[in-house]
Amino acid sequence: MGSSSGSDRTPSTPKSKRRRQSRYSAFLYLLPAAVVIFVFRLLPIVSSFYISFFRWGLIRGPFLGLGNYGRMLQDPKFWQSLINTIYFVVGMVPASLFLSLFIAVLLSKKIKAMGVFRTTYFLPVVTSLVAVSMVWKWIYHPEMGLANYFLQLVGVDKLLWLSESTGVIKLALGGMGITVPDWAGGPSLALYAIIIMSVWKGLGYNIIIFLAGLQNIPEQYYEAARIDGAGARASFWHITWPILSPITFYVLMVTTITTFQVFTQIWMMTTPQGGPLGTTKVIVFYLYEQGFMEGFDRGYASAIALILFLILLSLSILQRRLVERKVHYA
Repeated sequence: MGSSSGSDRTPSTPKSKRRRQSRYSAFLYLLPAAVVIFVFRLLPIVSSFYISFFRWGLIRGPFLGLGNYGRMLQDPKFWQSLINTIYFVVGMVPASLFLSLFIAVLLSKKIKAMGVFRTTYFLPVVTSLVAVSMVWKWIYHPEMGLANYFLQLVGVDKLLWLSESTGVIKLALGGMGITVPDWAGGPSLALYAIIIMSVWKGLGYNIIIFLAGLQNIPEQYYEAARIDGAGARASFWHITWPILSPITFYVLMVTTITTFQVFTQIWMMTTPQGGPLGTTKVIVFYLYEQGFMEGFDRGYASAIALILFLILLSLSILQRRLVERKVHYA
């Protein structure tokens, strides 16, 4: 009995060894990526959460508990930066989404020099954001910029673009003689100018994503729709839009997250104080200002970073709950 049971276990031993070796090999392959994620992702997140409870300059100061978060609630500059960020997201995300889809639909047609058009639209994506910001800063120059040059061609007065703190709604309605209070004036012209530049800069990436989805839609669907008498508009709403809904949802999520983290163009195109009267000071810019410019208050900056993380997390969950219901994965 004993020898027979021993002989029964013997054949399974090599298999179990190979299984363990395979498991260890998998862990070894994952280890470098896990170390990078831990060191450059998880550890900074945990450290930032810890630092947010202290008055932390170059070295750790006294424990404040929720003091940094209470200070944030009473900080008018924080609320201004948050409102500016919301303006930026509301202006950037819909425009980028619909323009990129519209251009992708046009580029999916069979026209001459298609590769040239696709390359042209994608070039801003691979161009340095710093270089693009400096070029657009010259485009918006009040005296020598191309923006004002074209406005004058159509009979519109010069604009101060990056130096104008008045809201675009107030500017537009004020020209018609309608008085608008400051709180309803909308984003400043300076912030709106940066929104235009940012939409142009990121358009190519979304176009490529939509083009990939459009090219995977079987042509038979459109042929069947044409046989049934459907026009181009009906084909788009009943075929293209539902099939592209997973890609649209992905683009919406990614664009929202990256737009909340805007920083480089704000820094390069406006003054170090965040534009005219702080009207272009977004939340990441204010975070950087508090952590690395005004007294090196890393504790307060970490608290702002955590609030930004919670905002993005809440928006992502909300988008998954409300928008993903209408996504057709089949």
